[in-house]
Amino acid sequence: MLEQQVGGRRGLVRDVEVRGPWSLAVSRRFWEGFAPNRLAAQHGDGLDAVFLCEADWRPARVRIEQIAGGARLHLQGEGDLDAATAQVLGFMALGVDGTGWAEVGRRDPVIAEVQQALPGFRPCGFYSAFEAAAWTVLSQRSRMTQAAAVKQRITEQLGRDGAFPPPEVLHGRDLGLPGRKGEYLDAVCEAALEGLLDGIALRAMEADEAVEHVQRIKGLGPFAAGLVVVRGANHPDALPRTEPRLEAEVARRYGATVRLDEVAEAWRPYRTWAAVGLRALAV
Repeated sequence: MLEQQVGGRRGLVRDVEVRGPWSLAVSRRFWEGFAPNRLAAQHGDGLDAVFLCEADWRPARVRIEQIAGGARLHLQGEGDLDAATAQVLGFMALGVDGTGWAEVGRRDPVIAEVQQALPGFRPCGFYSAFEAAAWTVLSQRSRMTQAAAVKQRITEQLGRDGAFPPPEVLHGRDLGLPGRKGEYLDAVCEAALEGLLDGIALRAMEADEAVEHVQRIKGLGPFAAGLVVVRGANHPDALPRTEPRLEAEVARRYGATVRLDEVAEAWRPYRTWAAVGLRALAV
């Protein structure tokens, strides 16, 4: 590990082991197509991101490079870079032991097709459960493009260094949101400040327990809570049960009479990876 000081920012370079298959190129290509939190323009072979560290609500920067046996993380920020490192491993799914992922493909030929089409795939999307929860509020009864534009406007006006604004900045602020969205966003901010949207804690729970936990936040129903756990906390073994497009893809590939819960038993303990991978390949 190398550490340096640049102005008011600390800088760390850390090499981390990644157990199981992983392709940074596949992760980057997948994330660049994720409209709710699309990556900014990328250069070179690495992946650059600016995110809000949920441990201290300060922005951090990371450049991720693939090296033999793992990843090299170049981190910069004024806050807790140890916590920022753990958060990167969470939102990139690099902290998950993926050595058993190939076995899922051997049990399920459909997932084997996903693995062949997306070699080294690991799901990623939102930088934090808080940001995912905020997105579920902004996107209620809105087109995805409209919600993405609102999120970008809020980030440009109130964020710092390109990171989404922290909950204490958003809480109680009139953002001109329609209906009860302002009230619900305040509830999300309060939950984040109280530690109820901690990604590490959510990943440590059983997936269904984590979804129930998130549903305690005002304005977040089953669909929103599922998205927070699956795409915000990046829980490796959560099953999106309220995602019509996933159900349609399962029906198309497995048969119209096959139930999602039944087929997903063969995906454990990587139900998130299988479900998100299937959705990524959906026609």
